[in-house]
Amino acid sequence: MTPSGLSGDFALIGMAESDVGIVPEKSPRELCVQVTLDAVRDAGLTLKDVDGLITCNAFAEPILYHAEAVAEYLGWQPRHCVSVSTGGGTTFMALNMAAAAIAAGMANTVVVAMADSLRSFMTREQAMVVQSSSGHPHYEQPYGPTVPAYYALIARAHMHQYGTTEAHFAEAAVSCRAWASQHPKAQMRDPISVNDVLNSRAIADPLKVLDCSLVSDGGAAVVITRKDRALDRPHNPVYMLGYGEGHAYEHISQASDLTTSAAVQSGAAAYAQAGLAPLDIDLLQLYDCFTPALLIQIEDLGFCEKGAGGDWLASGISKPGGSKPLNTHGGMLSYCHPGNPGAMFGLTEAITQLRGNAGERQLEHVSTALCHAQGGIMSSHASLILGREC
Repeated sequence: MTPSGLSGDFALIGMAESDVGIVPEKSPRELCVQVTLDAVRDAGLTLKDVDGLITCNAFAEPILYHAEAVAEYLGWQPRHCVSVSTGGGTTFMALNMAAAAIAAGMANTVVVAMADSLRSFMTREQAMVVQSSSGHPHYEQPYGPTVPAYYALIARAHMHQYGTTEAHFAEAAVSCRAWASQHPKAQMRDPISVNDVLNSRAIADPLKVLDCSLVSDGGAAVVITRKDRALDRPHNPVYMLGYGEGHAYEHISQASDLTTSAAVQSGAAAYAQAGLAPLDIDLLQLYDCFTPALLIQIEDLGFCEKGAGGDWLASGISKPGGSKPLNTHGGMLSYCHPGNPGAMFGLTEAITQLRGNAGERQLEHVSTALCHAQGGIMSSHASLILGREC
């Protein structure tokens, strides 16, 4: 890796997704194995051609040495093998780690694979333990909040500071569903309106159930290598142009500002590496675990002024036919959200769009994509800019 960062030196040459939504016939490890094999095959390779594996552990089937367990299942011994867990931001942080491993000579070609089965392999009680265990053990957990309550706190802060309304948040869900209605694999495809969101079941004031991401099974994987190894593959390579991270805090009680996130830092770093600006981005794939999170990322990544995210969404700019398409697979609000692997599907959708293989929802002009994810409660952010040309 050059001192200036990715600089187009690395390419994504293979990708795969499992079925998503409700997939009870395969465990999280089996899903991870499946997408690993499928992504390698999509790249026109075999496991003998791949010498690195990076995975993320599963909530529904935690394994002490997760990457090694996946490799063991495959009868494969990659020389670089590691499990990463940085919450929802794991996807892009793992990709950057893969690029660093290749640059350091630890591997030549790496698979990044993630899967989980929150819908089929976790009981409601287990899910509630996960939902309530992310808070600070002394200053948050004793008061009983779950993850939706933390994002409701963020929503209320944005409403207070900028005059954002519940209808503004609802526009995020409506936009994602409009795209999901065009995707044959999406978990939820029926179109919804702002009123549908506002009238859906209350979860944590002001958030309704349609403001919250889905609970899903699913897995996805990608194959990364140096650009000189990306030639003569079955698909045109997608290049990694820029990357950045931002880390603000671990627990929300320690946040200095609830309405501005470390996406400001991660986005700025990614733009600088890629030599691009928000106006140069054709496609946005952002982490929509809850509607206020999506709105804040839009602002912090520079697509509108601070406080204008609600009006930006309400304008229709992110919907089919709009000039800044957002989460064209439907996002975690409508496509699927199997936990930490959720951002993988934004990545595979970006690759699909840049390859020109998105079918009914294919964008006419797309040469750049910004993928962004965050872990914790808007805590740890990672931004990745992709392009058809390096």
